[in-house]
Amino acid sequence: MRSQQVKFDRFRQEFNHERPHEALDQEVPASAYRPSPRPMPRKLPPLEYPDRFEVRYVSANGGIRWNSRWVNVSITCIGEYVGLEEIDDGIWNVYFGALRLGRLDERNMRIEDAYGRLFRHR
Repeated sequence: MRSQQVKFDRFRQEFNHERPHEALDQEVPASAYRPSPRPMPRKLPPLEYPDRFEVRYVSANGGIRWNSRWVNVSITCIGEYVGLEEIDDGIWNVYFGALRLGRLDERNMRIEDAYGRLFRHR
């Protein structure tokens, strides 16, 4: 790992400070870089959902409790809250903030995309 980091650091130095780029009129990228004037917050504010949403906490295993049963959401949402909006009887859109993750079908107790497909990485 250490030797990989050394190689990457050398490449980054050459790429940003030594090698000119055509898209920058043969200037190096470091000459165009300006740090953002906006400070990065230490902690992001909590997500807020409309009152009509059901809100659930995503537990350490990546799931939520729904009608006393467990439903997998995603391990990327662990420690966050998701919002569920009922769109039909037993069908709920699942949101992480403004991003719709999919639909919870209470008959199958799983989150699917809008076409009823369940995607899994292999």
